[in-house]
Amino acid sequence: MGAMSFLEHLDELRKRIVNSAIAVGIGVIAAFAFHQRVYDFVFEPTRRVLPDGTRLMYTEPGEAFSLHIQIALIAGVVVAAPFIMYQVWRFIAPGLYANEKKFAVPFVLFSTIGFILGALFNHYVAFPFMMTFFASFNAEDLVFMPKIGPVFSLYAKFLIALGLIFQMPTVVFFLAKMKLVTARFLAKNFKYAVLIIFILAAVITPSGDPGTQAVFAAPMIGLYLISIVIAWIVGPKRLKASDQKND
Repeated sequence: MGAMSFLEHLDELRKRIVNSAIAVGIGVIAAFAFHQRVYDFVFEPTRRVLPDGTRLMYTEPGEAFSLHIQIALIAGVVVAAPFIMYQVWRFIAPGLYANEKKFAVPFVLFSTIGFILGALFNHYVAFPFMMTFFASFNAEDLVFMPKIGPVFSLYAKFLIALGLIFQMPTVVFFLAKMKLVTARFLAKNFKYAVLIIFILAAVITPSGDPGTQAVFAAPMIGLYLISIVIAWIVGPKRLKASDQKND
């Protein structure tokens, strides 16, 4: 087909963004029909740690309604995630070789699974741990009564961050398939990866205590180790043979 010009790349990007936005819009409409159930699901970890007799609160007239819209938007993105990943693949596919384009289905499948696993880890592990930590400062003269806006903002940030972090095995899978990374390279740089992971954990977490950072760093280290195994399994045999010669 030949190389695409810069304007053709921009037009292709515009097309993929528009298609993704339409998919998100459809997902938002579908999610808004169940917005109360989604709302209850999102705030369930926070309700568990609230002191007896306290509830979530809002102080602005339109804050609660705006929150339901935001929740529907996040849910719409999650629903549309497979289609969005497919659009990402369609955008990068023209720059790939013919034998690499066959990975469209695995890319959509693995990236979607990774995002969902990250969202589940956030909901059932990371976010409840953070809310339990914040609620631990509750005392007789200090009552924990969080506003719904900041709580959901923190939840959404963790959701996006962990959804992206759990893409690590998928990224390594395709980099290994394209001969851009090897298991030997990943294992050799493990100590540097751990250092970078703890720096990222310190940036992501709103508190600086080691326990909270470990909650985020532990899954990243685990994903890195899984990525090493994946690179070893799917790495091209020729690349492995050449590595052995170099050793």
